[in-house]
Amino acid sequence: MKKSINNYRQEFLESLENLRGYSELTIKSYDEVLKEAFIYVEIIQQNTHYIFNIMPYRIKIAHLNAKTISKKLSAIRSFVSYLNEQNIKVVLKSDESVKVAKTLPKPIQHKHIVEALEHANLEERLVVVMLYTLGLRISELTSLKLVDISTGWIRVLGKGNKQRDIPLISSTKLLLDEYLAVNYPKIFLFEKNREKLSENSLRYSVTKVFKRVALKVTPHQLRHSYATVLLNNNAPIADVSELLGHSSMATTQIYTKLGSALKQQNYNKAHPLCGWDK
Repeated sequence: MKKSINNYRQEFLESLENLRGYSELTIKSYDEVLKEAFIYVEIIQQNTHYIFNIMPYRIKIAHLNAKTISKKLSAIRSFVSYLNEQNIKVVLKSDESVKVAKTLPKPIQHKHIVEALEHANLEERLVVVMLYTLGLRISELTSLKLVDISTGWIRVLGKGNKQRDIPLISSTKLLLDEYLAVNYPKIFLFEKNREKLSENSLRYSVTKVFKRVALKVTPHQLRHSYATVLLNNNAPIADVSELLGHSSMATTQIYTKLGSALKQQNYNKAHPLCGWDK
């Protein structure tokens, strides 16, 4: 794609006027939508084609009414169709219907997690740290077996029996070794009488730890914090999606809800097509 998106946008708008006979008002509407959309749309270059990932834009406009959203997405689809007609192969990503939650769990600031850990016992610290540094679901932590833990990785069996390997950072491994040296579990990492502790037991541990510093925190918020930290530090969305065990990157993008300003900054650094003449 030798030209910039801005050049192709201008040519597309001209085609709407010259070939389709659209009114000046309609063309202006298309122009405004595309200018707005490509502040947020993620452009990924593949060997033979480009991917336009519109999920960040869909999150941005999710508060609008359904009719307005439909019109905006229609304008993007028309632009992509135009590019394909010009032999510029573009695949539109996340164009399927996705229900965006009205509220998402807020990530916990790192400083608050560190503060809470200072008031936790060994088992409580390990529960919180495993959730925060591995991004596990509470069900996955409950079911984690000793045989699934190695020097630098843990193997997790997630939803739909989907298996994934997650890096085990050195500080977490040290805490894990300390816990094992004291507690001697046999099968599960967190167990009693060789039976795994329930999800409620581990969830209660998290609640207690943060209650001591006057915070109400759930295990899911720690998973959310893990994802947010990775993405805010420029980890590729595909890698984070795999680490979280999501079946679709669209889920990851809804889950993390990155700040628009940060995403724009990252896009501009990553791909020259994100430059706009505003």
